[in-house]
Amino acid sequence: MKIHCAGDRGKRWFSAIVTLALAMILADAGALRSQPLQIAPGFPEPLSVSGVSGGPNNSGDCGFVAPGPNHVIEVTQDLPYWRIAVKTAGAPSLMIQGPRGRFCVLPANAAAGNVEFSGYGDKGTYVIFVGDRSQAQHPYSLSISQKRN
Repeated sequence: MKIHCAGDRGKRWFSAIVTLALAMILADAGALRSQPLQIAPGFPEPLSVSGVSGGPNNSGDCGFVAPGPNHVIEVTQDLPYWRIAVKTAGAPSLMIQGPRGRFCVLPANAAAGNVEFSGYGDKGTYVIFVGDRSQAQHPYSLSISQKRN
């Protein structure tokens, strides 16, 4: 037999409110992270965003990545040329899933902390994971440009 005190109802009610509020805050944070960044030819340059590389999930060939994408980019019109560059410490990787498939970009030099993806940008959605091959996590800066080096 369970005995309830008059104060138990208030504690359960308060606990439910706190749980609901926390769930709403976390859902809002996830929604903000997953909102696509929309770009088209002529976007202001360079477009820069930042985050933390790596995560718990082993992608197999492109290092360890977060459970969800670091960035989602919606290209609203074909881009004749674009370059996505990541600068970070550690052993970075860049995994991009786009209209033409999945690409894994590793640095030219294993000791380098920079990775780049460039070429024609088809209209469509690009899901970007900034990974780390050694399962570490590091702050990074990602920039998108239409200018060739």
